[in-house]
Amino acid sequence: MTLEQILKEKGGQVFAVAESATLKEAAELLDSRRVGAMVVLNEAGGLIGVLSERDIIRNLARIGAAALNCTVGEVMTRQVVTSRPRDTIESAMDKMTDRRIRHLPVVDGGRLMGVVSIGDLVKWRIAEADAEVNAIRSYIAP
Repeated sequence: MTLEQILKEKGGQVFAVAESATLKEAAELLDSRRVGAMVVLNEAGGLIGVLSERDIIRNLARIGAAALNCTVGEVMTRQVVTSRPRDTIESAMDKMTDRRIRHLPVVDGGRLMGVVSIGDLVKWRIAEADAEVNAIRSYIAP
């Protein structure tokens, strides 16, 4: 199973936040959209960062409540780890585990195709395992 297949099923909807938004505005968007991270795009639609709940919490821990007045651009992760559409679930999970991230933008030729979460990958990996078990059972059972 590839990330491209997951995005076809899941859809490529991506939530973005402006680099100039405050962390308070970003937190409200995360809450209303019920997501744990959003991408930050430049004017041409290119990926320039990711803002996660973790980024906001770390900034709050460092400077207190004033952190909510900081901009997304000041806090976001700029060195974004990405994958390609043809990457496998296993390789994406390995990358996410190694880098300790929970959201992975999928980029093809510089174009953002979508974002997969660790939850998306676990869901698909479990579905694959269940299908394998059922295939083996039907092969063994008369």
